[in-house]
Amino acid sequence: MICDEEEKFGGLPVHFNEIDDFRHCINTCNLFDLGFKGNIYTWWNGRAEEDCIFKRLDRCLGNMELQQFWPGLEINHLSNIGSDHSPMHLSYNPNAGPIKKAFKFLNFWIKHDTFLDVVKESWHADFQASPFIMFNHKLKKMKKALSLWSKATFGDIFQNLASLEEVVKVHETQFELNPTIQNRERLQRVQADLIRVWAIEEDFWKKKAGMTWFKDGDRNTKHFHAHVNGKRRKLQLKRIQDRNGIWLEDSESIANDVVHLFQ
Repeated sequence: MICDEEEKFGGLPVHFNEIDDFRHCINTCNLFDLGFKGNIYTWWNGRAEEDCIFKRLDRCLGNMELQQFWPGLEINHLSNIGSDHSPMHLSYNPNAGPIKKAFKFLNFWIKHDTFLDVVKESWHADFQASPFIMFNHKLKKMKKALSLWSKATFGDIFQNLASLEEVVKVHETQFELNPTIQNRERLQRVQADLIRVWAIEEDFWKKKAGMTWFKDGDRNTKHFHAHVNGKRRKLQLKRIQDRNGIWLEDSESIANDVVHLFQ
């Protein structure tokens, strides 16, 4: 089953209904594509010219836990000799290092009362230089200040969320056993805190995933997390082709060739 029209060549045009159920299944199971090296198509109908059809019918899917514990997984599409399907070779590189996370401005920061104070304080510089150097210095200083402030102000969003969910459960039980006005008010207060942290979590994953088509009210943060992990995998440079047409795959050869190119 294909999940995108680019995964088919030849034959009848691809209709959305053909791939919608498969996409929905992948998203519902909180899975993501592990990517691949080699030819995009893994199946061929064995015909030629106008009757020829290629499809990507084989793929490796994984969840968040798989990527966290095995970040160096690689899938290669091999030659389909003796079969209409291409064999898939799964390998693991234990030396694959984590991708350095870039600084991202989180929109929910601006809703906090102390946000502007942090920006004003970090934007002050105690030396004089050219406008470009000053601007660059201020940006770096503010990035560091906001990162530290966010960690101190919001802490671990996901740990706070897990703790609040447990607190809500406790107050729900207390209210069921003793439905007094006081217990109802306590329950409503912790529920309001939980909703607030939910909103922060949504903003966090919306920004990380870069999904401008996200609709307010839909909560599917596991899908966002999987989408972010998928984007990070695509940022990994697994191999490059040098000026002689040779593919370089180890990190040292890639680095040397890139340096030589720019020199």
